[in-house]
Amino acid sequence: METLSKHRTLLIGLAGLGAAVAVTWLFMSKRKKMHVRKVGKISQLFLYPVKSCKGIPLQEAECRDYGLKYGELSDRHWLVVKEDKVHVTARQEPSMVLITVTCDKGYLTLSAPGMDKLDIPLKLPTRNSIFTCKVHGNEVMGRDCGDEASRWITKFLKNVQMYRLVAYPDLSPLLLLSDASLEDLNSKLENKVSIRNFRPNIVVSGCEPFAEKLVGRCILTTVDPDTGIINMKEPLETMRSYRLCDTADKEVYKSSPLFGQFVRIQKKGMIKVGDPVYEISY
Repeated sequence: METLSKHRTLLIGLAGLGAAVAVTWLFMSKRKKMHVRKVGKISQLFLYPVKSCKGIPLQEAECRDYGLKYGELSDRHWLVVKEDKVHVTARQEPSMVLITVTCDKGYLTLSAPGMDKLDIPLKLPTRNSIFTCKVHGNEVMGRDCGDEASRWITKFLKNVQMYRLVAYPDLSPLLLLSDASLEDLNSKLENKVSIRNFRPNIVVSGCEPFAEKLVGRCILTTVDPDTGIINMKEPLETMRSYRLCDTADKEVYKSSPLFGQFVRIQKKGMIKVGDPVYEISY
């Protein structure tokens, strides 16, 4: 992490009037004097209850230590794993992005094209087994969602099972992206892409393109969120043509283009669409 932090000299803070929350860049350099400048506002919020499944657009959300929370739903607290206990994402199963997730009266409800709805209790029975599974090579604990959930996922995704996990975000509780960055990218693409290709939690409007720029992106960005089809090329190839990292960071990012920013939560509280966004430099 030292390579990353020595190159960062600013952060983004988000705070509405009276909102008890501040969200900062995950990697930054500390300076003696701080300068604050308003650069935009929150234009969209998304929460992803099941990792790699369809996101839920929100007008407001609560920032917790492990990410966004809305009502009974928390961001990426559910995960699909195969029978060998290795996690599955839309990189391997692109059609996962077509699974819609809702919540009502203590149940998580999954729906997908050609499938009946599946209801899973948010509080799983204690008789359901707890086991260790692998997520990006790391071992994490999870509780089995049961045979009915397994059959549903297996039917839709072909030979995988679903289990309940405690929060699983990638490296950081939140991912931030700007409308300006997406607009800049789309100006270079023949077939435009959606903000949903990049699965951010917080979208900011009003700032310059790539004010946020420290997330290496992968093949998941090439999954069409409307069809669940992966093309393996765009927008990744175009991003690689002008969004690769500096030479000093090649060991960290390799050939992954930079698009978006991981952020962490400094103070818990509510954020909402329309809240101002500040650039803080040192």
